[in-house]
Amino acid sequence: MSSANNNLIEIEDLKVHYSLRGSFVERLMGREAGSVKAVDGVSFKLKRGEVLGLVGESGSGKTTLGRTLLRLVEPTSGSIRFDGEDITGLDGDDMRKLRRKMQIVFQDPHASLNPAMDLETAVGHPLKIHGIARNKEQIRRRVADMLERVGLAPADRFLSKYPGDLSGGQKQRAVLARAIMLNPDLLVADEPVSMLDMSVRAKILELMVGLKDEFDLTYLYITHDLATARFFCDRIAIMYLGRIVELGPAGEIYAHPRHPYTESLLRAIPEPDPAKAIPRDLPKGEVPDAVMPPHGCHFHPRCPKAFEVCGWEARDVGDLLEERWAAMAVENEEQFAHENRIIGDLDALDEVSETARVPAGEQASGAEVVELLERVRSEEPDARMWKGVRELRAAEGEAVVEFHEGLEPRHLATNGVEVECHLYDEEALRRAAEVAGKPDIAITPKGE
Repeated sequence: MSSANNNLIEIEDLKVHYSLRGSFVERLMGREAGSVKAVDGVSFKLKRGEVLGLVGESGSGKTTLGRTLLRLVEPTSGSIRFDGEDITGLDGDDMRKLRRKMQIVFQDPHASLNPAMDLETAVGHPLKIHGIARNKEQIRRRVADMLERVGLAPADRFLSKYPGDLSGGQKQRAVLARAIMLNPDLLVADEPVSMLDMSVRAKILELMVGLKDEFDLTYLYITHDLATARFFCDRIAIMYLGRIVELGPAGEIYAHPRHPYTESLLRAIPEPDPAKAIPRDLPKGEVPDAVMPPHGCHFHPRCPKAFEVCGWEARDVGDLLEERWAAMAVENEEQFAHENRIIGDLDALDEVSETARVPAGEQASGAEVVELLERVRSEEPDARMWKGVRELRAAEGEAVVEFHEGLEPRHLATNGVEVECHLYDEEALRRAAEVAGKPDIAITPKGE
């Protein structure tokens, strides 16, 4: 079956959640231990002959998405259409036949090749698995031809070599030869150059461009490196904590990034010329735990542009205090000890809730906690979390921080780029203006 709209791949609301087993007691009592939301509602289309770059930090879910595309990982829900056919329900035999049309190149070329197989056996193995060629001489000729095409020439010199005899770049060339041996339509390349020397990376990417043209390949190129993605990709998809937050033409993504996370990734690209150095205004912290992702916009705890409705929650109060105390423990030990006596165990804030109950210490009251939090606000008025606070009040043995209702980012289109960010959402901006007491402010989403 051939897709009438020239889309080779169509992904719709794809989710991959891994259930956690929890402790023995939790399982005995029937309690759910939660799940890792590795891919959490992803949709995109990949046209024939296109190179789509999937970019994000470690832990963003990009490798899981690539493997799910080939059904090496089973989706929890959603659909994957390959050449117009929904493949999410295919059984083992049908899926095995389909894999002739879709292949993957893994990150580590050293682990991708069996050290006990020479290249003739390893590269020719797909021909035997799929019953395309069984004659040893026929396999040898086809393997030799493919080795020549990937730059392992003369082939006679490499056929009998083992992986241990090859350099990293030569191993990756052999892996590419094996991947395209069956003339697939789709090649998922998962960080194919990240473990290679800098001098070899450009050559492997040039080879992949040549193979794309020669074999009419479609690529999903997975990487954390926006510099190589710019060289290689037609479109870029930025992934963060299981979701695609921005998707568009590569040139537009680099020239006019929409999402604050995309902006931060671009700032992280090294600049070899010291005279052209730019401020490294990078997001603080690391990718959060996918078991309990942040409320509202997943990026809001690290976002320099987060505002009232981005999804502030109890954990954000804990993060603010921990960051404050980390610096204070060195610079002002006396003040650090004083504040630690007033505020109790911050583990009570480790939950997804728009109400934060900050416990008082054993010898302190809720009013003292409120007084301390107000002092923190006056000393750090630019901390973005305060924009989300609706009410701060004292209660018995605690301070209660109520946040404005957080909104889930919607999937929006602006000037040919798809983005999930409240900065481009008129409804979210209007709601933020209302809760901030500025309902008459002119609402102009970014990009307009």
